[in-house]
Amino acid sequence: MTKTQIQVPEELFRDLKAFAKRREWSLAETFRRGAELLLEVYPADITPATKAWHPPKSKEVGWKGLNAEELRDIAFEDAEPRWS
Repeated sequence: MTKTQIQVPEELFRDLKAFAKRREWSLAETFRRGAELLLEVYPADITPATKAWHPPKSKEVGWKGLNAEELRDIAFEDAEPRWS
């Protein structure tokens, strides 16, 4: 395992420390899990440089045959992850 030093804004540090305490994790484990999640959400082979998003063209989408859920899925297919 590699040991490293990082800098984070005070507010982020405070929030992460509270998050870790609620889950009974160390700060190191919290950062590791966060890093693992980023690598899972953003695979190495899909980067902004290799997969640019373009809005769908109406002839490709076929708006009239799609229900609201299908339209939502198409609209957010390449969107950044949203955390609640």
